[in-house]
Formats: sequence, structure tokens, C-alpha cells
Amino acid sequence: MAKHEHGTGPEQDEDPTGHEYDILILGGTVVDGTGAEPQVADVGVRGDRIVFVGQAPDDARAQTTIEAGGLVVAPGFIDLHTHVDFTVESVPAAHACVRQGVTTVVTGNCGNSAFPAPAFSIDFESYAARVQATEPAVNLAALVGHGALRTAVVGEDRRAATAEETGRMADLLGVAAQQGAFGLSTGLIYAPGSFADTDEVAALADVAHAHDLLYATHLRDEGDGLLGALDEALDVARRTGVRLQVSHLKAMGPPNHGKVRDALVRIDEARASGLDVACDVYPYTASSTLLTSRLPDWAMDGGDVRLLERLQDADTSARIAEELEGNADWAFLPDAVVLAGLPAGRYSEFVGCNLREVAKRTDRTAAQAMLDVLRRHDAQVWIVNHAMAEEDVRTVLRHPAAAVCSDGWELTTDCEGSPHPRHFGTFARIFKEYCRSDASSGEAPGAILSLPEAIHKMTALPAARLGLTDRGVLAPGQIADVAVFDPDKVADTATYRAPKSYALGTRAVLVNGIPVLMEGEQTPARPGRVLRKTRP
Repeated sequence: MAKHEHGTGPEQDEDPTGHEYDILILGGTVVDGTGAEPQVADVGVRGDRIVFVGQAPDDARAQTTIEAGGLVVAPGFIDLHTHVDFTVESVPAAHACVRQGVTTVVTGNCGNSAFPAPAFSIDFESYAARVQATEPAVNLAALVGHGALRTAVVGEDRRAATAEETGRMADLLGVAAQQGAFGLSTGLIYAPGSFADTDEVAALADVAHAHDLLYATHLRDEGDGLLGALDEALDVARRTGVRLQVSHLKAMGPPNHGKVRDALVRIDEARASGLDVACDVYPYTASSTLLTSRLPDWAMDGGDVRLLERLQDADTSARIAEELEGNADWAFLPDAVVLAGLPAGRYSEFVGCNLREVAKRTDRTAAQAMLDVLRRHDAQVWIVNHAMAEEDVRTVLRHPAAAVCSDGWELTTDCEGSPHPRHFGTFARIFKEYCRSDASSGEAPGAILSLPEAIHKMTALPAARLGLTDRGVLAPGQIADVAVFDPDKVADTATYRAPKSYALGTRAVLVNGIPVLMEGEQTPARPGRVLRKTRP
């Protein structure tokens, strides 16, 4: 095998165990995830581990050789915020992840996890076994959703939990921690999580801290009350010592654009005072969630069943509509709220339309149209909400404690509706729009991240937040989760109007040392694992 020209690499990367490998990646530009400068090097993989990063011996042999000249070789990307716990069993090949170089996804975010559900005998252990049986192509690390805990113990009533109920939630969280869950999440903007007070959240965060779990929170308010909601999260961290992750930091609605700067100042002050706090962000100016998230809290008391009963009552519907119209700065923006997916029915033809268009075509006010959409589709309506500013996205991305995430759940372009493009393009978009000088964003073009900075935000940084010590860095002894991509061609192709399109430019991906993508094409291999946190 011919020798390649390399930069000087760390001497400890010399492989002392022989010159036969399962996989050799030759001549690539290694960006190791730590933020260090790139260097040309070879990478040797044996079993599920990286055994050297440096110059391959002249007599090196491998079952599989990947020629990576001109390509970047990086740790596999870790998506710190997803909801694929509800889709991976039906799409274990996880095409959308693999084609972007994502090798590990974190599930159970925003307070919504597939476990625990004691009524159905579902705990983390049984859920993990069920997912593992599908042989996923990527790794999963699970958080425990506060909403799932509350539903299991309190139900969906809008009231404070009793001390006994809080104790039962804490016990369920402790069991999940013992079984290997990585953290606790809250979605304090969503029912039933929104029904909890700060003391309830702190009681569970205290349990999370005792088990060294991460606490990830979708703040109680991302609009007018953003800074107060952040203060609540920081207060929980101060009271309990828990490691805090502020999920997809953003400011919703034009009057609130720019508030992320103040939020980051508060995060920096908290970090300086000794709190372990960071955040994550996706590179888009639209969010995606359930349409019910726009409703006043009281309307969701009792869950979807009670909501639908209220929507059948003319006086109650009128009251909800009046409150919606009075909260038009960020929570209810009819021109910005686009129907993305709903069950078949009266409004199926309006997928891709915003609420203003629906209202005009049905001769209703926007609030009336929204409530009728919910009424006719059993409240199961997904939206894309265009309510953020590009400059805010860039501000958060620049912050050294901000990781990249997708907030996605769709794993294949063979899906229903008109989903958010972030499912298919997040990680490729970072390189295209925020690393390259040919970025095409019309609002604020130009690179703001170096390649090592961007990759750090997708690898070592999220690994550290989770407490993963054997992934996220491309180095000997680490698990061989590896992404190989063309830095000049990597690009997202999914748009808001045509979202069902995979990213381009990823050439090869290894998960646990097994190729799941080669020459840009997905292989049949599905070597992913449901990961379990190692207890201290």
C-alpha cells in the first residue's frame, strides 16, 4: 500500500497491535471533534474501535479501504435534540440521519418520551429492548420526559402534583436512571408539563442530579416571557446542582427578536458563577410543533379529549378564539403558522397553507379557522411556524456553548404531509450556510464558523453534555462512529416548499465500526445500539 503525505500527528496515535484492520480510511482531512486544527491522516478501525489516527504503515491491510483524499473525516455527528423515539421503530434504517453523517440521536426531549408508561408495562428497559429488536442503523441515547412521568402519575389535569405524586414521579425517574437513561427533559410550554410549578420541576431535577443526568428543558415561554422562563430554568439548576441544557434556544415573534443576546448573557453569567449550563440550536428560522401549543393553557386541561369537548361548545370556542387574537405577538401568528401534517379529513387539502390562507378560503377569522382545523382533525395537527430571525440563529450558533441539533423526528422522505426541512438537512445546512463563504442565505450570508468549530458543536460538545466518554472525538480507543464528507459539496436540499429531500455530500458513515453509508449510498447494515449511561 502506497504511503500518503501527512501533516505531523500525535505520536501516541501509533498502533502497537499489528497492521491488519477491518477498515482503513486513507488520506482524509481529519477534524477530530475537539476544535483542533485539521490535519491529513489515516484512520484505522478494528472491531468497533478506532485503533490509530496518523500514518498507516506501509504493510497495512484492511478488509475495507475508504479513499478519503480531499474529504473530511470526522466523528459521527450526535444530534442532541430529537423526537425519533416515536418513529425509529417504523424506520430503523434512519435514512435522514445516515445521509447527514448523524450516528447518535438523543430522544425523549421536550418532556415527551415513549416511557415510562406503567399502565402498559413500558419502562426504559422494555422500550430499549423493543427498539434494539428493530436493529436501528444509528445509536439512541434516551432522556426521560417529564410529560410522560406526569401523565403516568397525575394524568392530564391542570393542577399541581401532590407531594405523594411528585414522589412517585421521582421514583419512576430513578428507575429509568438505574436502567441507563441519560437525562430528564421538560416541555414547560406544552400540556401537561405546563401544569407543573417550579417546585415540581426542581424536585425531579434533584433526582436527575443525584444520578448525574442531564436536565434538558424546552422553556416555559420562548416569546414575551423568554428571559423569565430562562431564569426559572437557571433557578432550578442553582437549587439542585443539575447540569442544565436549554433546548433549541430561540426568540419567537418579531417583538422578541434579539432577546437571545440577553439570554446568552444570562447563560454566560450563570456559567461564570459555576453552573453547568449550555444550549443547543437548529439552523432555521421556523419551528415545528403541534398546533395545540398555540392554545391558552386552560384549554388543554384534561388533554385532547377535553379540548375537543370544549371546541364543540360555541361559547367556549369563542373564548379561546378571543384569547388567541389577543396574543398575536408570538403565540398566534396566522401568516406564519403553516399546516404541515394532519389526519385525513376536511382540511387535508390545506397542508402547506398558512392559517391566514385557510381563513380566507373558508370565510372565517384566522382563530376560527385554527379551531375548526383542530376540531375536524382530532387535535392532531402539526405546524411549521415561521416566527424567528436569522440573526438570532446566527447569534446562538456563534456561542461556544451552543451545540447543533435538529429537533427532528421524520427519518425518511417517504412520509406524510409537508414536514419541516430540518428533518433532512440540519447538519448539512450548517456546513453549507454557516461554514462556507459561498453560503446562499439571502438574509445574512457568509461563514460564521470554522470547520473545526462546526464539527465540535456536532460531536465532542454534545457528547460531553450527555456524559458520553467514548464517542464524539476521533481518537484511538474511541468507538468508531465516523462521518466522511466532501466539504465543498455537502449541502441541504430540503426546503420549506419541497422538504422531502435528503442532504448531499456525505460519502461514508460508520456506526460502531460498521459502514452504513459507502460511496454516498446507504448499505443494508443496521448496527446501531440503544446506549446506556454508565453510572458514576
